[in-house]
Amino acid sequence: MASIPVGASGKKSVVVTPEIAVDFLGSDNARVLGTPFLIMLLEMTSRDTMKPFLDEGYDSVGTHVDVKHLAATPLGMSATFHAEVLEVNDRKVRFKVEAFDEREKIAEGYHERFVVHVERFAGRLMAKLRG
Repeated sequence: MASIPVGASGKKSVVVTPEIAVDFLGSDNARVLGTPFLIMLLEMTSRDTMKPFLDEGYDSVGTHVDVKHLAATPLGMSATFHAEVLEVNDRKVRFKVEAFDEREKIAEGYHERFVVHVERFAGRLMAKLRG
């Protein structure tokens, strides 16, 4: 497994579309980036930040999320997600994560990922299914 440097960082930008906005408030004018999607985008930004440092056949899975959703981002506005490696402990990688829309910070927190060998991980999942 390759070395993941502390301080490595990445970002991802998206426009808030109906597919990632909540619709349960009953008004199109109240549709905003949903918290589950915000967390998914922070996780994927973290994963994409560390992926280039991993050897072939390895990837990562999320193991912990501690994020505050600070502000709403309406449909049509862009949001940018940031991840920075804070700590690497064997196969556990801890990130500082933040997100901003065009006006303000919308999220902050921490995320942990665990490096896995994809084929071995899949084998354990199949064994779990078989009981």
